[in-house]
Order: sequence, then structure tokens, then C-alpha cells
Amino acid sequence: MFHDYNFTSVLSSSARAAWQIEDILPEGATLDFTRPFMPENLARTSAADCLSADEQRVLNQIRGHEYLVIFGLVEEFILPFVLDHARPQLNGDDARVRALLNFAGEEAKHIELFKRFHGRFIAGFGSDCAVIGPADAIGAEVLRHDPLAVALAILQIEWMTQRHYVDSVRDDSDLDPLFKSLLKHHWMEEAQHARLDTLIVEALAEGRDEAGIQSALDEYLEIGMFLDNGLKMQAELNLDAFERATGRKLAEDERDALAEQQHQALRWTYLGSGMTHPKFVATLAAISPAARDRIAEIAPAFC
Repeated sequence: MFHDYNFTSVLSSSARAAWQIEDILPEGATLDFTRPFMPENLARTSAADCLSADEQRVLNQIRGHEYLVIFGLVEEFILPFVLDHARPQLNGDDARVRALLNFAGEEAKHIELFKRFHGRFIAGFGSDCAVIGPADAIGAEVLRHDPLAVALAILQIEWMTQRHYVDSVRDDSDLDPLFKSLLKHHWMEEAQHARLDTLIVEALAEGRDEAGIQSALDEYLEIGMFLDNGLKMQAELNLDAFERATGRKLAEDERDALAEQQHQALRWTYLGSGMTHPKFVATLAAISPAARDRIAEIAPAFC
């Protein structure tokens, strides 16, 4: 076994890590728009040679807004998935049920947090920043797939949040402190969610033969391509927001190159960084070495 996760220990850890929205986003707290919000490893805005340093910072802040709002969107389909997984065990193991319901409650809290963040951001930024959606349509498309495929997609998302904070956010002293605090507190609770979703994946994979595992992996990849198409659209929406915020109309060739570069940045942020996370890879290897090898071949395109 590559881990020692269990529902009782995760529930205990969740209680220690718990926080309230009002404590981390109090009334009157403001974002510092003189500073970047996203670490360069994720934003990749300094690579945009056609932009000045100030313009790169604006695009970085748009990426920060996109990041938290998209997480809120993603958690709107994680929430019903977790509740559906908990429902059959309501009369079973108490720690399991409590841990899963706590998982769902924390996801609902994150959705509310990110909605409040959106309001603070737009008030300070001064212009609109559109995000793909609507959330219910995206959720319906994801949730129509094999539950194991959905659980793998969610596990990838949970582990990528861990990698983002530990590898890129935690030691970056240039980031706006309030935005960094939101990422920190999100990371604290998602650490427990990654462990719980590992247990969900194992439960859903149990008893499946190799053909069943590979079929679920096919659907996991379908979810990934659906999300990737959305990320391509989001890169364009971010550039629309950039032009509104700066008053600069990008030349067609500049915009095309920047859209391609930023699409790849979004691919790394939301897909590649999770697909290549060692613990996600370990889960794949535990249920099917062949599944791990398939993802290893595909993942570089999203990095």
C-alpha cells in the first residue's frame, strides 16, 4: 500500500485545519493591485514579451481571478459527486460518513469564499473578467461519465492544488498577501480532500478488471479534453479582460501568439500539474500500471 489514509485520521485532520470565511476574508479586507496574485510558474505572464511589466502584472491578476473563480466552478460538481458517494453509506461506518459529509461541507464553503473573492476583485480591479460556464452545464457534462473517471478527474484537481501551493505559492514573497492567504487556507482543507478522494478512487476501482479500468480511463481523458477546450476559451476571455483593463487593443499576430502561450499556461495549471503529481501517479499505478503508463505518455502535452 502506497499510503496509510483512513477516514478517521482524515476527519481528525480536517477538524484541526478548519477555518471560517470571515476569518480569512474579513469585511474591509482589500487586494493589493500593485502586486502579482499568481506565482510565475503558473501564470507564465513574464514570458509574454509583447507586454510591458505593468501589463504582465495586469494579466497575472486576471489569471488570479480566473484561478479562484474556476475553482469555485469545479467545486460545484465535486460537491454533488461527494454527496452521491456518501449517500449509500449513510447507515454504515460513522467515520466514513462524517468525513465525506465534512468534505462536501468544506467544498460548499470554498464555493462561497470564491464568490465573495470575485466581488472584492471586481470592485478593486475596475473592469469585468469573464469566466467559462455556466457551472451547471460544465458539471452536467463531467458528472455524466463513469464515477471512477469523475473520481480520477477530481483526484487530479485535489493533488494539483497541493502542488501549486507547496511548489509555487508558499515561498513567493512577491504575491499579494490576501490572495496568498486564500490559497493557503484552500490548500489546508484540500490536503484532506485529496486523501479522501484517494479512498473514493480505490473503492470505485475495487473489483474492476483491467478492461473496466481502461474504460474508465478513456472517460477520464474525455473529461480532460472537455476541460482543455474550456481552457482554450478561457485564454481568450482573459485576453478580452486584459484589453478592457488596459485599453490596449492587441495586434492580431500578438493576440494569436499570446492566446496560444496562455492556453499552454492554463493547461499546465489545471491539467499537467495534477496529471504528473507523484501521488496521483501512485494511485494510478496501484489500480493499473497500464493506466499509469498511458497517462505518462499523454501528460507532457499539458506541461
